[in-house]
This record gives sequence, structure tokens and C-alpha cells, in this order.
Amino acid sequence: MTAYFILLFWTFFKIGLFGFGGGYAMISMIQGEVVTHHHWMTMGQFTDIVAVSQMTPGPIGINSATYVGYTALTNAGYAPIWGVLGSLISTFAVVLPSFILMIVISRFLMAYRHHRSVEQVFSWLRPAVVGLLAAAALCLMTPENFSTPRDNPWQFWVSVLIFLFAFVSTKVYRLSPIRAIIICAIVGIVLM
Repeated sequence: MTAYFILLFWTFFKIGLFGFGGGYAMISMIQGEVVTHHHWMTMGQFTDIVAVSQMTPGPIGINSATYVGYTALTNAGYAPIWGVLGSLISTFAVVLPSFILMIVISRFLMAYRHHRSVEQVFSWLRPAVVGLLAAAALCLMTPENFSTPRDNPWQFWVSVLIFLFAFVSTKVYRLSPIRAIIICAIVGIVLM
């Protein structure tokens, strides 16, 4: 069991270390590690975790790490109390790199923030963050979430319409995300 906790810590430490761009940018990295690489959960379970992480207060990357830590251990057959420990380990591991980096560089960043090299590094990171956000969106557009036009056309088109409604209503019409989530949930329950 100790090896499992060490692997969980190392996985989320790496995600925290290389997850530039915040929680949404981490989603594709988390999915790649916990679903594809380690097989700790199914894509359906991961999608549920992302949905719950978006609805609960706090950063989505940290919330996802918490839920993944619990689910990974309970899926492995351990008691729920070990799942709670897994949650704590993953949450601590994903936050630790940012905490360390902020302590180390906070003193120097303010003094050198207008230096050409520092500005150049940040200009390189911006496109990477956009790519990570796009990867997060694409990794959630799977048959488990949307179905396919061939397998279940009704579910596919309802899912696409709900997605478009959520996007347009929040970006164009500035509808509150909470209201958009509630409306989409009600429509999803009624139509599916």
C-alpha cells in the first residue's frame, strides 16, 4: 500500500509541477495519468470527477486531485478511510510544487519582472497554456460524454446542444455559470 501512496504522490507532484495555466490546463494531464497511464479509473468516472470538481468551491485542479485520490484507492479495493488518505496525499502533492516555486521565486520575480528574459519566458508559456486548455476540452469530448451519432443519435445531439447552450449563454450573453449549470442539468435530466 505504501508504494501506491508514493506513486499517487509522485503522479500529482509532476502534474502540479508541469501544470502551467491553472486547473483547467491540468485536466488533460490528470486524465492522461490516471485514466490512460495508470488505469486507476474509467473515463466515465473521470468525467464525473471533473463535473463535481467544477461545481464545488475551489480550484478545479486541486478538487480533481482530491477526488481522484479517493476514487483511485477505493477502486483499487482499499477501505474508504484509505481513500481519504489518498485524497490528502494527492491534494498536498499537486499544491506542493506551486508552493515551493512561489516561495523561491517571489523574491526575485518582483525585482526582475521587467527583465527581457523573464518576459520572454512568460511569452513562451502563454501558447502552452492555451494548448493545455484546448487539450482539456478535447479530452472531455468523448463517446462516454457525448455518445456518437451512430450509437445514440438522441444523446449525441442533446449533448452537443447543451454544450453549445452553455458556451453561448456564458460567453455571449454573460449568464451566470451557476445558472447555466442548473439549466443544463435540468435539460439533461429531462431529455436523457
